[in-house]
Amino acid sequence: MHEWALAEGIVSTALKEAERGKFTEVTRINVKIGELQQIDGDLFVSLLKEILQVEDPKLKRAEVVFENQEAILKCRVCGHEWLFSESKKGLSDEDAELIHFVPEIAHVYIRCPACKSPDFEVTKGRGVWLESIEGE
Repeated sequence: MHEWALAEGIVSTALKEAERGKFTEVTRINVKIGELQQIDGDLFVSLLKEILQVEDPKLKRAEVVFENQEAILKCRVCGHEWLFSESKKGLSDEDAELIHFVPEIAHVYIRCPACKSPDFEVTKGRGVWLESIEGE
């Protein structure tokens, strides 16, 4: 399960940061989720909370705050920028699912709306990362 692996990664990183910051307790974990990742938010939150409860006592009471980051794509040919949400409307469920698991495959299914080139970069909104942690 993709969301499980991502949640484990967040918890592992939070623990490393807590050790580095010499926290005895983590009170807040701030996570950013890029739109291109197409995470099932409810499932991800549930899994993350489940892992936090069993992973380490210093994480048990941590509040988890999520911020979604809109995905912005930029054509390398013509410089046009557009939102992934615009391109997603034209994708089949199967194609969107493939991009969910392997975001790099987006180049196979998405084209620049201005010049139709598949050569674009994701300038924002890719991945899931630990933005910061707070604690005592």
